[in-house]
This record gives sequence, structure tokens and C-alpha cells, in this order.
Amino acid sequence: MLTHTWRKSSRSGPNGACVEVRLASGVVEIRDTKLAQSPILRTSQADWLSLLHQEGR
Repeated sequence: MLTHTWRKSSRSGPNGACVEVRLASGVVEIRDTKLAQSPILRTSQADWLSLLHQEGR
């Protein structure tokens, strides 16, 4: 389950090339782990779950 704190992707590699996600104010926020001050991508929870479902195929 997502929380208000940033969580690193479980598919992160040792080189640090990964993303972090968090649930905030009813939306899912996504950012680049290496660039914590970079812009944040925001999407609906429904779209995020759809993306995860597509990834699992």
C-alpha cells in the first residue's frame, strides 16, 4: 500500500536508476530517485493501478 512517504520501486537496480512513488492528496506522485528536486508526475489512483496491471501482463 502506498503512503505519504516516498517509496522506491521494488525493481530498482544498484545503479540508482529508478523511480519513487507516494500517495498524496488522493493522487499518485512519481519522481526520479536520483533527482529528488525534479518535477513530480501526478496521476490518478485509477490510472496508476491500470499501469501496474499492464506491467504484470
